[in-house]
Amino acid sequence: MAMHEHEFDPDDNFAGAHARDDGEDEAHDGDLEAIAWQWLLRINPGDEDAAGQQFQAFRDALGDADAQDAVQAALESATDWRASFRVAEDARTTLIDAIDTLAERFRVELDWGVEDPTDEAALADASTHALLDAAYDQLRVAGYTLWTWDTGDDTVAGVIAPREDDEGMRVIGHALGLDVRPGAG
Repeated sequence: MAMHEHEFDPDDNFAGAHARDDGEDEAHDGDLEAIAWQWLLRINPGDEDAAGQQFQAFRDALGDADAQDAVQAALESATDWRASFRVAEDARTTLIDAIDTLAERFRVELDWGVEDPTDEAALADASTHALLDAAYDQLRVAGYTLWTWDTGDDTVAGVIAPREDDEGMRVIGHALGLDVRPGAG
């Protein structure tokens, strides 16, 4: 059986960036654009057109840069609110809106456990961690995984991908310099 060009190959570990003794990152041994393309295919499952549009936006935003921070910023710019989110940690209604927007692409409706998830007062006692965990649990039942990573600031960032791609998401995320973890981690 022939492998499709966009399927995860566990033998192709993308040789992500490794820290050198001088604190600098080595260049990716794998093709950076191929790694980004694999990421986009996984966070846009079944929608290669959207992945292609985001890939072009990624390439435009990246330009000639190849540093890990530039790659991450270009991917974030190309996918924000289309296949990814990054919101302030204390902006609970915006977090719910972002995750709901991404989940709608998979026809998954999430129950946030409050009558009105757009009401800040109703969410006053809900922690960001609890909201991410609730979304993670419901998405897993529907066959998807909510992935988040440390942004280094007071924001929360994440994507949704099919549950069957969990190992691929870990490998590709690492190759992109993202310490991805399921749910709130």
